[in-house]
Amino acid sequence: MLTKRLIACFDVKNGMVTKAKQFQDNIDVMPVGEAARRIYEEQIDEVIFYDILASAEKRPIDLDLVRQAAREVFVPFTVGGGIRSLDDMYRVLKAGAEKISIDSMAVRNPHIITQGALAFGRQCMVLSMQVKRVPKTDKIPSGYEIAIDGARVFTGMDAVEWAKKGESLGAGEICVNSIDNDGMLSGYDLEITKMISDAVNIPVIASGGAGRPEHLVDVFTKTGAGAGIISSMLYSPRVEKNYTVQEIKEVLVKAGVPVRPFIV
Repeated sequence: MLTKRLIACFDVKNGMVTKAKQFQDNIDVMPVGEAARRIYEEQIDEVIFYDILASAEKRPIDLDLVRQAAREVFVPFTVGGGIRSLDDMYRVLKAGAEKISIDSMAVRNPHIITQGALAFGRQCMVLSMQVKRVPKTDKIPSGYEIAIDGARVFTGMDAVEWAKKGESLGAGEICVNSIDNDGMLSGYDLEITKMISDAVNIPVIASGGAGRPEHLVDVFTKTGAGAGIISSMLYSPRVEKNYTVQEIKEVLVKAGVPVRPFIV
């Protein structure tokens, strides 16, 4: 059985790792380099870095900040934000990333997923999607709509159909970010995570809502997600208790969830 992965996601703004609530009201946590060093020392399984304003501001990703983080982490490192071309992908990989996350630009130009997969390998391409629960319609039968530009623009696209299309275009992994649950600490959106993990044959990352280790137990036992983002649990000043990676893995092991062992 494949081990489940714990992922720290750095939402980066003006050189700082920040935490938001439903994609708004970001508050600073700590500088990027400090966050990367701390989380690697805690034995996190993977790190995702998002330059959260790059796409909305129509500017390139801040490569200096990517390098700062890459110097501190020696686990799989995914980077996204403001990536518009193969040249952008190459620069991000050269700066230390191992995977590329495509979100808003993939909606605007879906074939960039295929171009990246052909150039760098499917395993490098992560399709990140911002999803919001909406009334079910003929156009959005799943009841979840895709948003872009930091959940500022809604596309009218169905989340499950977009996930399946992303896989067919060459995505090697999908990250499902719940706008409704983001920063709420009440657990992942199990419904959309399960729908998407059932609909595709590539790994799915659950994102948005984790506040306690039990939320990870739920998402790993009730959906096909292979990984969970746990940023708020690790370092958000909004939560009553921050957990260590070791504490979280101890709960998962007791629940029978396979994880990479913590080295004492």
